Amino acid sequence: MSLMNDPQVWTLIGVFTTIMLGGMTLMTTMINRATTSAIDGLRGEMNARFDTVNTKIEHLDRDVNLLMRRAWGEPSGE
Repeated sequence: MSLMNDPQVWTLIGVFTTIMLGGMTLMTTMINRATTSAIDGLRGEMNARFDTVNTKIEHLDRDVNLLMRRAWGEPSGE
């Protein structure tokens, strides 16, 4: 007593395969979008931090130059 014949079995195998491949494609797409979004957010945060560090370095350079001019007795330009 057979519950299904050969065409029905192959149809179920095809449906199962289609569902599995569709699910894997969906998950891959979602992971790719989430990763891209995270990288873009990280890029923005890092650019902001680098800008802050650059500003601090510029101020430090200005202050060190001022102190060196004072130490050598040169006019500070202020």
